[in-house]
Amino acid sequence: MGAALREAAARLAAVSDTPRLDAELLMAHALGVERQALLLDPARYAVPTDFDAFVAHRMHHEPIAYILGYRDFWTVRIGVGPGVLIPRPDSETLIEAAVQYFGAAGPKRILDLGTGPGTLLYAALSEWPASSGLGVDASDIALDYANENALTLGLNNRVHLMLGHWADQVDELFDLILCNPPYIADSEELMPDVAGHEPAGALFAGADGLDDYRRIIPDLPRILAPDGIAILEIGHTQHISVRELAETAGFKVACRQDLGGRDRALLLTRA
Repeated sequence: MGAALREAAARLAAVSDTPRLDAELLMAHALGVERQALLLDPARYAVPTDFDAFVAHRMHHEPIAYILGYRDFWTVRIGVGPGVLIPRPDSETLIEAAVQYFGAAGPKRILDLGTGPGTLLYAALSEWPASSGLGVDASDIALDYANENALTLGLNNRVHLMLGHWADQVDELFDLILCNPPYIADSEELMPDVAGHEPAGALFAGADGLDDYRRIIPDLPRILAPDGIAILEIGHTQHISVRELAETAGFKVACRQDLGGRDRALLLTRA
């Protein structure tokens, strides 16, 4: 087992910044166990026959999350696959900000614009059992994953999912609005794992990466409850540009940094 992991990690170093972690995750997946169980007692396991096939997929830059079929985010496991945006640790900054704002009481109603597989919405609902939410996405594929994840997480009776473009069809007030829109400029080059596999529509947003903010932010005053908050993910260089859009729409704006110290979330409240 140890030799197989070392050999796989050596191969994966050509395509991954975390080759040993990738090897361990793929081995655990092939065995049908959690990575922690594998690390606790690797000697009890024999190398499964399909491990090499999983490594081969990764060598072709297929994202680990697609191979495993999930990505852990906050306190929930989000099922993902081709055609849906993979949750990123940086996005947990939005949930941390929401928890700090609402405390234990939590928001009553939560809206997740561009919900994808339900990442932000389900993380928030896991924090506040009395809350309910609406997830909106323009992708049928994403909503299929979101629906399946709601069932798996036992959240289906607290969630409504809607096919739509941002808040166009939303007609109620929400205490918490979460949104991780596309914010990458069309000309920006991405790593092969992302560019070759994740949906472009969830990544790119025009020449300056701001097209969707221009669409979303002016509509937020219509659907944000008086004492509510909207929390938007941003690219780390977009703080000033998105802040100006939000202030023009009448919001007071604060910023939160991710674990790397980069600007990552803008917090919008009524001025």
